[in-house]
Amino acid sequence: MIWFSRLPAQSRGILYMLISIIVFSSMDMTAKLLGERVDLSQVLWARYGGQLLLLVLVFALRLRRALVTQHPWLQLARGLMQLGAAACFFGALRTQGLAETTAVADLAPVLITLGAALFLGEKVGPRRMAGIGAALIGALIIIRPGAAVFSPTALWPLGTALCLAGYALATRYIGLKESPLTGLLYSGLICTAILSLIVPFRWVAPDGMAIALMAVIGCIGTLGQLMMIRAYAVAEASVIAPFSYVGLLAASGWGFVVFGTLPDRWTVLGALVIVAAGLYVWQRERKSGTAQPVPEEMGQP
Repeated sequence: MIWFSRLPAQSRGILYMLISIIVFSSMDMTAKLLGERVDLSQVLWARYGGQLLLLVLVFALRLRRALVTQHPWLQLARGLMQLGAAACFFGALRTQGLAETTAVADLAPVLITLGAALFLGEKVGPRRMAGIGAALIGALIIIRPGAAVFSPTALWPLGTALCLAGYALATRYIGLKESPLTGLLYSGLICTAILSLIVPFRWVAPDGMAIALMAVIGCIGTLGQLMMIRAYAVAEASVIAPFSYVGLLAASGWGFVVFGTLPDRWTVLGALVIVAAGLYVWQRERKSGTAQPVPEEMGQP
């Protein structure tokens, strides 16, 4: 991989980001397959239990230092919000397509901007508010409340976006005082502990394929997180953040290849509105010097 090391830092960051997004999309596809065989709690347990196990193995020598935190309650809140985001997302995948679920969850960046204005006192001008409003309209186009095709489960991805925004705002409040590894470890510990209390009461005996998928989802979820951390470590966040929307294309691809489904025209239209609005809000923040993308340890649910 000599050619890779010779690339400019920004190019390497973009490639890391793209790898991360494709890996996360693969994790979502795996979660949808696994959700057809076992209970949702088992899907989540495999996701976060696998993450915790791999982090302990990879960073064994740094664990003692990484677990030191000055914000234990915020770490708890972040873990709960990440678990909520994953529960809503994986729950939605039981009845919805990958593209539809991913598109609505992509509201998170603009909701972060709105939340920063409401709770952190950051200034948001009328142009950015217009972008936020446009993104919400895009979500309504996909969800279509009041239409004959509407189902309450269509709101689950919106719950994902809200939880991710809350997680990001808590992380922004902490700032750079604690390492991404600290956040990853605490989210793994908190989510695994909570799910370990729930899983025994909802356990569905997994077959061989389900066991394999449970192992895969933990591994690729952690790989995606680590790739995203690496992306933000070698390149400027303002350069690589927009590439997160590639996840929509990846989700559509997996949906077609694995499940034989394609997003309908309303989903495509709504997704285009959300992406355009998100990029517009990001561009306004970048020009004003207040761009704050989703924290690097956050990744996907």
